[in-house]
Amino acid sequence: MLDGFIKVAAATPKIKVADTIYNAKAIVDLVREADANGAKILVLPELCITGYTCNDLFLQDKLLNAAKEQLGDIAKKTADKDILFFVGLPLQRGHKLYNVAAAVKGGEVLALIPKTHLPAYGEFYETRHFASGNGIYDEVYLDFIGEHGKYIPFGTNILLECKNFAGMVVGCEICEDVWSANPPSTQHVQAGANVIVNLSASNDLVGKDTYREELVKSTSARLLSAYIYASAGAGESTQDVVYSGHNIIAENGVILTQSQTFTTGIVYADLDIQKLRMENRKMNTLETDMPPEHTIIGFQYDKIKPTKLTRYFPCTPFVPGDAAEKNRRCEQILSIQANGLKGRLDHTKSNTAVLGISGGLDSTLALLVTVRAFDLLGKDRADIKAVTMPCFGTTNRTYDNACKLTKACGAELIEVDIKESVLQHFKDIGQESDNHDVTYENGQARERTQVLMDIANKTGGLVIGTGDMSELALGWATYNGDHMSMYGVNAGVPKTLVRHLVQYYADTCGEEGLKNVLLDVLDTPVSPELLPPSEDGKISQKTEDLVGPYELHDFFLYYMLRCGYAPLKIYRIAKYAFCGKYEEAVILNWLKTFYRRFFAQQFKRSCLPDGPKVGSVALSPRGDLRMPSDASARIWLKELDSYNGVFL
Repeated sequence: MLDGFIKVAAATPKIKVADTIYNAKAIVDLVREADANGAKILVLPELCITGYTCNDLFLQDKLLNAAKEQLGDIAKKTADKDILFFVGLPLQRGHKLYNVAAAVKGGEVLALIPKTHLPAYGEFYETRHFASGNGIYDEVYLDFIGEHGKYIPFGTNILLECKNFAGMVVGCEICEDVWSANPPSTQHVQAGANVIVNLSASNDLVGKDTYREELVKSTSARLLSAYIYASAGAGESTQDVVYSGHNIIAENGVILTQSQTFTTGIVYADLDIQKLRMENRKMNTLETDMPPEHTIIGFQYDKIKPTKLTRYFPCTPFVPGDAAEKNRRCEQILSIQANGLKGRLDHTKSNTAVLGISGGLDSTLALLVTVRAFDLLGKDRADIKAVTMPCFGTTNRTYDNACKLTKACGAELIEVDIKESVLQHFKDIGQESDNHDVTYENGQARERTQVLMDIANKTGGLVIGTGDMSELALGWATYNGDHMSMYGVNAGVPKTLVRHLVQYYADTCGEEGLKNVLLDVLDTPVSPELLPPSEDGKISQKTEDLVGPYELHDFFLYYMLRCGYAPLKIYRIAKYAFCGKYEEAVILNWLKTFYRRFFAQQFKRSCLPDGPKVGSVALSPRGDLRMPSDASARIWLKELDSYNGVFL
């Protein structure tokens, strides 16, 4: 089964200026090496058959004919390789000379794409030798192809579409094109391209490598595309400037790999074409202008099989791996949450904020956010009403932490023991108190919500929701119980991130007492505490034993909604990411659970309270997720059920 991953490469050969025979051999060697390593696209530098620094030698017929001859030889010697590659050469059309990228596959030259923007400033003077290909579409006769030669499409607006791989469409531009105000790649992407290749000869100057990296990264982000950039290096003339062979592969604003400067050879990366296509479907502002008409040239691969993955998939995609970036992200998220709540409190003229405090992670984060919001408003923290509501499952540990946390934050602690109220309710509806079924559990959750709502009415306050995004994804909330509030500050925060936010607060609060409580909360098992404790007084009901590990579910959620991955693709990368931590059968089982619950529980998300979005994934029915509550999960589950264990 193909899932949209494809290996691509960018390479810099060591060349000799004007020695087309030597250069062609170096190019053929790199094509063969890339093919042997599973690459399906290879990009080589600008004018690399001759060398970029030939200067007035470009006016010599000898060099031009030799370059064309060696292009034919390169095509012939790589005819048995199942790879599309781009190689640069000078080519005459009519009376003019063009700086051209030749697209080659299976011994055939598929297209000749001329450079649009020719630099004539500083150390560059390409207009001395070359003409711009802007707006040209024609055919050029190449006499080395076949017995009688062949006319090859020649023009800037050419795209190459793969007929048998995931809707991949490749567009090409050359060096200066990407530095221009209106690069051809923009029009290529508007016309359907999702991979852009760039054959370059960018010399090195102080700081230029960083600028080049940022340019490639930002271009791929702006165009929601992959970008493969190959630059000239060793062997080019160092008469006045030096070329460093800086090769970069980016995907939608992320640098997947890049070479060290002043090296030769190949860099590889795995592109995710399906993800790029999903991003393009979603972003309706990409095609704001009608691009010029493009010529589509079809090609296909002879042998297609799943790409052996080398790219990294973090186990916690919502949490940055870099410590400094994680801290910056935590601070930003806390600020978004607090300012969202600040705006709502200010708008509603609320006197107080009321929230249930259980001693667990979610309510702890909600209290910390509420404290920040009150500080921003200049309000007295004593007007935060933190309500602890012990019942049948409450343990001493969580009760004590709830009390200590409230005191450390300067909020008012209100204790309402709900046991008698719940028992009376059970008596009213004929529920046996020793029957620990869903009614037993949810009756407690709904009683707690009623208490919070009534205290809010009594104090002129706003009920702050504590439930997080992971619980909403799984429907792990009691409908009209903890599911309901007046503003859900954690609605955009997944469970794996909640933990890091609380840890960040503990590390930065500067208050030893508060820090110690937060650390103990972090060490407490996640539980709704709706069933009686064990005989030794410890938590008996652990959420992750029932619905599965949250780190798995957050992983599934991210790649389903953010990346648009199909179930088996998620399973494949989950096996890769969690190798050695979870058995494959365990991952598959919880992935099926995720899909069943995600589809079945949409009705709870369809009537969510307001709450701030903090990241690129959100579940609000008014924002990111417009999903029918009665949608069927059948085709998603069927794909998982069809897995035979060998598709990888």
